[in-house]
Amino acid sequence: ALGHTEEIIPAVEPTCTETGLTEGKKCSVCQEITVQQEVIAALGHDFVNGDCSRCDAAEQSRFVDIPAGSFCFDAVEWAVEKGVTTGTGDGTTFNPEGKCIRADVVTFLWRAAGSPEPTKNETLFTDLQEGAYYYKAVLWAVEQGVTNGLSETTFGPTAQCSRAQVVTFLYRAMGEPKVGNVSNPFTDVVADAWYGSAVLWAVENEITNGVSADAFGVERTCSRAQVVTFLYRAYN
Repeated sequence: ALGHTEEIIPAVEPTCTETGLTEGKKCSVCQEITVQQEVIAALGHDFVNGDCSRCDAAEQSRFVDIPAGSFCFDAVEWAVEKGVTTGTGDGTTFNPEGKCIRADVVTFLWRAAGSPEPTKNETLFTDLQEGAYYYKAVLWAVEQGVTNGLSETTFGPTAQCSRAQVVTFLYRAMGEPKVGNVSNPFTDVVADAWYGSAVLWAVENEITNGVSADAFGVERTCSRAQVVTFLYRAYN
């Protein structure tokens, strides 16, 4: 008998949607399969901000104003799935450029933390209305040392939140973790400022960078897209 003369059957690489095959072998004389090919499962899409890193597929956004490829795509999807926030208007838009107010920011933080019940249901803030969507969030934020009011009797729920304020709220909500030996590249961030450690922590942990190589933009108002992105990066 001649015996088998093995011939390689090439492997087939799987794709995002199609299965593949391992390398096999067969006899070149009689065509008998000597090493059976095995099926490799399809890879599935690897969506990063709405675009697949392996193919040209684009993930369908639930909001018409959050296109695939947007820096906040994954963050917005996460925020909605976790109940941190929802869309605006009829639910088809997210309003990513909308300016975040203090009430919104503490509410996002509160929901990201699991919406814990505050220990007290009363406050000295005269500009908080019991039953408002942000009422418990504000009570929780004050109890946890995330933020205080603008005065002893006002919280300022409709006041816009700056980048410095948002990263500080987030830093405190995360327990004020120790900041490593990080150099400060920003000319608008004073090391001993109330937001100094929070900014350095945020940069160290890739939660956000500056608005330029040497400016953090401490006074710039945060948008809805930016706030949920900061949260997404901090909790992931």
